[in-house]
Amino acid sequence: MRLRSLTLRHFRNVGFATLAFSGRRQFVVGANGQGKTSLLEAAGFLTALRSFRATDNRLLVGHGQTTAAVTCHLEHERFGETHVIIKLRHDGKELWCDQARVTRLADHLGKFPTVVFSSQDLQLVRGPPAGRRRWLDLTLAAMDAAYLQALQKFTRALAGRNALLKSGRAADKELAAFEQVLAPAAAELISLRTTGLQALGATLKTAYARLCDSGEPADLVYDPDFEEPSVELLLARLEAGRARDAQFRTTLAGPQRDDFHFTVRGTEAKDFASEGQQRSLVLALRLAQAAWFQEKSGVCPVLLADDVLGELDPERRRRFWSAIDPESQVIATGTSLPDAGLGAWQVFEVASGEFTEKANSR
Repeated sequence: MRLRSLTLRHFRNVGFATLAFSGRRQFVVGANGQGKTSLLEAAGFLTALRSFRATDNRLLVGHGQTTAAVTCHLEHERFGETHVIIKLRHDGKELWCDQARVTRLADHLGKFPTVVFSSQDLQLVRGPPAGRRRWLDLTLAAMDAAYLQALQKFTRALAGRNALLKSGRAADKELAAFEQVLAPAAAELISLRTTGLQALGATLKTAYARLCDSGEPADLVYDPDFEEPSVELLLARLEAGRARDAQFRTTLAGPQRDDFHFTVRGTEAKDFASEGQQRSLVLALRLAQAAWFQEKSGVCPVLLADDVLGELDPERRRRFWSAIDPESQVIATGTSLPDAGLGAWQVFEVASGEFTEKANSR
């Protein structure tokens, strides 16, 4: 898949911008806070109508505006030339594909894969479990409508059960009604997370070996709160925990407490890996995500690299670029231009949300 043009209206700090892309490598250069990341955020929004930066889509609408829009023209392996428009409002969003409105997100998932390499990705190794769960949910839901459906069912049932617990008037019969929805959705999430992390972990091992010494084996390890994807066992655990949940006024067991961690040479990367190893791990994770997206969708993802390579040593940078699928389109950002040895780029400069293509940049 190739992104041929991208238009933003009132998206974050970009009032209006249209960028026409040619070739497979684009680079956006400018000082921090000028709109580089907003551009990649808009491009990444195409995949699953979710931001890699914000959980609240209202933050994407420019200050003082009521609506925002992202328009994409694409060359697509399966659909040919494709036109996608995403309209954002404070109270929701609209999706249009080739002038037809798409009303079910499930009908959109898996069609337009993008993968964002962000400078914040180190938090996937170092940060709290919530960030890793969000990444995992976004990744799996982006390609699997069944995962999205199970996640939505689980989230609604969990919110209902927790609201009942917080009220202080939770009766067993009412809790049981939520648990009858919660447990099957939780069991499906556990099963799909297990399968997904196994596939991503296998590819991460290969990608990490290409970025680092192959004598440093790396892996992903799933840490589920409840390992058995059994509806009956989950129901029994929820029932047994009602008194404790009522005391703490929240549901203490289930996939909402899941985690996963990275290892290098069989040891916990968060505690024992060097900074260079940790940076290589998150790059390898994103490469694994791109390979998994391509396997699931049959479409080569667009790679969006947001100022992620500046702190890598030259050898790791060289290995990263050599590890990327040469058929992938790469849209990268930075405060300075890429090394000349990386070949030709189409270069745009950005200042105060305005983008200008540099002459003779291709």
